[in-house]
Amino acid sequence: MTAILNESADDLAGTEKVYAFFREQLLSRTLTVGDRLLGERELCLRLGVSRPVLREALRSLAMLGFLDIRHGKGAYVRKADIGVLSDFFTFCLAQQPDMMDDIMQARVAIECQAIRLACVRATDGDVSRIGSLLHRLMETLHDVDDGGEADFAFHMAIVEASRSPALVTLYQSISELLKRSHVQRRLETSGTPGIIDYLVEAHRDVFLSILARDPDAADQKLRDHFAIGDELRRKSFIAAFSRKAAPQEKD
Repeated sequence: MTAILNESADDLAGTEKVYAFFREQLLSRTLTVGDRLLGERELCLRLGVSRPVLREALRSLAMLGFLDIRHGKGAYVRKADIGVLSDFFTFCLAQQPDMMDDIMQARVAIECQAIRLACVRATDGDVSRIGSLLHRLMETLHDVDDGGEADFAFHMAIVEASRSPALVTLYQSISELLKRSHVQRRLETSGTPGIIDYLVEAHRDVFLSILARDPDAADQKLRDHFAIGDELRRKSFIAAFSRKAAPQEKD
C-alpha cells in the first residue's frame, strides 16, 4: 500500500513538473501558438519524469485545449479554447450561494473599466457594431429571451471595444452566467412600469457617452444604468410579494 501511495505521489509531482514547465515556457514567450514542444525523450530527460507521466500530462493539457497532439508529429501549442474556461467558472460559481449577485458585481468591475478604455481605444468599426447591437436591443424589448440575449451582446461589444485581451477573456469566461443573468433580470422586471422606457434611455445614453469619447461620463452612465436596474428589480420583488400577500390578507 505504501508503495502504491508513493507511486501516486511521484506521478502527481511529475505531472506538476510538466504543467510548471509548460506554463513557464508560455509566460517567457519561449513557446507561442503553433510551436512544437520538445520530443518525449528530451522532455522526460529535462524534467526527470517517466514517459507514462509525461504522456498523461500532455493529454490533460490537450483536453484543456492548450495542446494539439498530432500522432507521429508531436505536440503543438494551440490557442486556448475560452469555452473550457467558461465551463470551469460556471461549474465553480454555480455551487456558491447568491451566485447571480456576485456575478453582477464582477460584471460591474469589468464593464466599468472596459467602457473607459473603449472611449479611448474603440475603432470606428467597434462603435458601429455597438450601435447595430443597440438597434437589435431596441427591436427585442418585449421579448424576454431574445431581449436578454441582445442585451448581453450589446455589453459584450463594449468590453471587446476596450481592446483589452485580459478583460475580454475574463468577461467571456463568465459569459454563460451573464447571459442567464440578463434573461433573469428581464423576466423579473418585465411587468415593472416604465421598464421599456428605461431600457431604451439607459442603453442609448451609454452608447452616446462612448460616441463622445468621454471616459468619466461613460463610466458614470454605466454605473447609473446598473444602479437603476437594481432599483427596478427591487421594486419588482416588492410588487410581486405584495400581490401574493393580498389574497391572504382578504382571507
